[in-house]
Amino acid sequence: MAHHDEAQQAVPNPPGKRTDGDGVQRRRPLRERHVEETVEVAVPVRTAYNQWTQFKTFPRFATVVHGVEQIKPTVTAWTIGYGPLRHRFTVEIVEQDPDAYLAWRGLEQNPSHQGEVEFRPTHSGGTAITVRMLLEPRGAARILTRSPWAAQLTARLVRGALVNFKQFIEAVGQEGGAWRGTIRNGRVQHAHPEPPRSRVPQWPVG
Repeated sequence: MAHHDEAQQAVPNPPGKRTDGDGVQRRRPLRERHVEETVEVAVPVRTAYNQWTQFKTFPRFATVVHGVEQIKPTVTAWTIGYGPLRHRFTVEIVEQDPDAYLAWRGLEQNPSHQGEVEFRPTHSGGTAITVRMLLEPRGAARILTRSPWAAQLTARLVRGALVNFKQFIEAVGQEGGAWRGTIRNGRVQHAHPEPPRSRVPQWPVG
C-alpha cells in the first residue's frame, strides 16, 4: 500500500550531495518535502524503472496527466488538468541513475516544485517505488500551498498514480521501452567522450 508522510518529517541525509562507493557525487534525498508516497510492485527493478522512463505513457495511469512531450533528453513538457481545465509546464531532469534514482525540478515560474523517485529491490524480488515532492510556489500560489489541503491533494494524486502504475506494470509484466542514460546536474553523461570535431568542411558523399 502507498503511504503519506507529513511535510515536516525529514530523512536522515541533509540536503546537498552524497559520494557513493564509486566516487561519483549524487544528490541526497529531499530533506524537506510535502509529499512522500511508496508502493511495492511485483516486477523486478529493471522492469519498473524502464517503464517509468517512458514518460509518454503516464496518461495511461496518471489520471490528471493528459500529455507529455519530450523537448530534449533532459526536458519534458507536461499537460495536466481536470475536465476542460489544462495547465502546461516544463520539467528538467537534473539527476538520473538507471535502476535507482531520478530527480527533477519544475521550470515554470509559478508555481514550481521539485521531486524525486527511488527504486529499491524488495526481498520478494519486486520493487519499492518512492516518490517525494517539495512544492515551491511563487507569488500568490504560495498562500495556497501553505494550506494542508494542497499537500493532501498532491499526495492523493501521487498515490493514485503509483497505485495505477502498479496495476499497469503488473498486468503487462514487462516494460514497453526504456531509456538507460545517466544524467548529472542536468547533463546527459556519455559512456565515451565524443571525438573533437574537425574544422575541415565535410561534404556529403554519394
